[in-house]
Amino acid sequence: MSRGRLPWALLAVLVLAQICYPLTGGATRAGLTVATVVLGWLLSVGHALLSRGPRTALALVAVATGGGFAIEALGVATGFPFGSYDYSGELGPKLAGVPLIIPLAWTWMAWPAWLTAARLTGSRAGRIALAAVGLAAWDLFLDPQMVAEGYWRWRDATPALPGLPGVPVSNYLGWLLFAVLLMTALRPLAGPAVDRADGRDAPMFALYLWTYASSVLAHAVFLRLPASALWGAAGMAVAAVPLAVTLLRARRDGAGRGAAEPAPRVDAPA
Repeated sequence: MSRGRLPWALLAVLVLAQICYPLTGGATRAGLTVATVVLGWLLSVGHALLSRGPRTALALVAVATGGGFAIEALGVATGFPFGSYDYSGELGPKLAGVPLIIPLAWTWMAWPAWLTAARLTGSRAGRIALAAVGLAAWDLFLDPQMVAEGYWRWRDATPALPGLPGVPVSNYLGWLLFAVLLMTALRPLAGPAVDRADGRDAPMFALYLWTYASSVLAHAVFLRLPASALWGAAGMAVAAVPLAVTLLRARRDGAGRGAAEPAPRVDAPA
């Protein structure tokens, strides 16, 4: 399999696993959750390695996986910056009270969120801000879903967003704070290779848009979490909708240019 096709293959397996999620339950669903996160981590880190090289992949792992573990361990131990919470034992082995797959989830979505921002804006500050919002807004889907499954619980879930009991507002603010720190650190460590997005990043754009659309559908229909469907749809739309519009325009403009080009001249044989 070619290097260019590998991310698409991993994305296809990931999509299949996510489609199976609402069709399972209990220990099977918990195991599928772990497998999905591992697949997502492999997809994002693998794409970073194949498209930008070892420096970018190592930077992504350092700031997203390493940083994600550090902030989660701090949160479990002190309640800062998310609020006081505890993980159940259903998500696999823990270190310092944190299931080892949790930092992998930060990494899984941090990379497509960064590339989405790089595709949409050339401003460094703008990239950091949009990438941070694009990552943090995902938790408007994720946290209500995981709390409903019993994978973690909050000791004090007030105040909460309307329709989302069980998850304090401090959690979302904590996610946003860490996402800003993560995106701020990523560029200096990863280097100029991450300043712009290009055609190699199509699998990551597909991942981000799939995550957005499938989360809205799953929460609204299959998981019976209509409030998180609405909150998540509104939050991730900040990055997902402009990305979809930009990609559709680029596709339309490319097709238009191709149609406008004259056919190559073929001289008749003498």
